Amino acid sequence: MIDADALTKRYGAVTAADGITFQVAAGEVVGLLGPNGAGKTTILRMLAGILTPSSGSARVDGVDTVEDAFEVKRRLGFLSGDTALYQRLTPREVLRYFGRLHGLAPQVITDRIEKLVGELRMTDFADRRCATLSAGQKQKTNIARAFLHDPPALVLDEPTTALDIVTGRFLLDAIERARTAGKAVLFSTHVMGEAEYLCDRVLLLHEGRIIDQGTVAELCARAGARTLAEVFLRRMDEAERK
Repeated sequence: MIDADALTKRYGAVTAADGITFQVAAGEVVGLLGPNGAGKTTILRMLAGILTPSSGSARVDGVDTVEDAFEVKRRLGFLSGDTALYQRLTPREVLRYFGRLHGLAPQVITDRIEKLVGELRMTDFADRRCATLSAGQKQKTNIARAFLHDPPALVLDEPTTALDIVTGRFLLDAIERARTAGKAVLFSTHVMGEAEYLCDRVLLLHEGRIIDQGTVAELCARAGARTLAEVFLRRMDEAERK
């Protein structure tokens, strides 16, 4: 469902992503872990068709992210921590606008909006302008936008940032439901507990390269560690020493 093949992104002399290859199958949740600057956001943006790779290729549901970036966006729910909202619109208006962009029928848009507004506890601010919202309220709106068109694949960049514990729990439950429904989910996080709880597999990144990958149990066994946090710290330390 999500397929990266030797994805590379260079900015002058800096290589932000270096030969990244992996797949996410339908019904699978894969976590992308790495320190700040490891290349997580760059990889996710290439998969979403927002950045063009310097070399390599990627497909979402069989669609090439460079050859048909617009179609990729129709098949993907993308959430990034710095995704901007239209400040003069309300969350409800933002969702209706994106529902129309995705070609959803008016009644489907209305039903999906009301469902997400209720589940994300957005009722109190759904009709206020986005310019007046808190960081957490804006994040809830962007989560609703990513899930609105019920896409077959989800790419989520640190999705629980700025969320209260109740909404964060709803999002984790929504990811679990997406897996059960056969969707492919790729997400980055700094919260090791989220990755341990949710992920079928984990990719560890350092300086734009995948340095280890596998199930949490496999990673722990190879590193001689008890937790994913221990694995992460050991692998990063090893990578820094090389």
